[in-house]
Amino acid sequence: MLRQITSNSLNRSIWCGTRSLQLLPHRQKHSLPDLPYDYNALEPIISAEIMQLHHSKHHQTYVNNLNIAEEKLHDAISKNDTTAIIGLAGALRFNGGGHINHSIFWQNLSPNGGEPQGALLEAIKRDFGSLEAMQAQLSAAAVGVQGSGWGWLGYNKQKKAMQIAACPNQDPLEASTGLVPLFGIDVWEHAYYLQYKNVRPDYVKAIWKVANWNDITARYEAASKA
Repeated sequence: MLRQITSNSLNRSIWCGTRSLQLLPHRQKHSLPDLPYDYNALEPIISAEIMQLHHSKHHQTYVNNLNIAEEKLHDAISKNDTTAIIGLAGALRFNGGGHINHSIFWQNLSPNGGEPQGALLEAIKRDFGSLEAMQAQLSAAAVGVQGSGWGWLGYNKQKKAMQIAACPNQDPLEASTGLVPLFGIDVWEHAYYLQYKNVRPDYVKAIWKVANWNDITARYEAASKA
């Protein structure tokens, strides 16, 4: 039986099981998304230098390497090279995750800050007891990441509730845990070291001042209605 899978990144059809893989003719490359604000907009919480390096260098590298990995995957599929396909899983997960995570991260931040309101605030109180309790749990998860990774506020569609999670490296939240990402805190050192040195807790505490609650609310509403 032929199972059709559509993807902007791969644009391919795949035979179930171990049968042959057949490519569709075109593949759309990924590109670096524009920031919704200037590099200096989040100062003094996050410096312009950090934002420029983080966005234009680090995120761009994930995008470049994801496109390279997908080109190799495209070639491996066309040759029915299962070993090569499997061997690309790590590069696709790391660079694809980096692209997904950072694309959310930029939208999650705003120079306007603010506080959650309405249905989102009520849901936070329902699931965590209070806004302060949720922030404390997520901050602890982010600070506690061993090495590099992310702390996340996510939505569990099965339980219809928000949950806290941490992911290592650039592992994307939804693909790794099934939780829909609402708000992520990047705790790779390139996200804060130039300004906060090795004091990750100070960075995590400060980032709440530039949390984009409008974006978090929109993500919550979309996830809870899905």
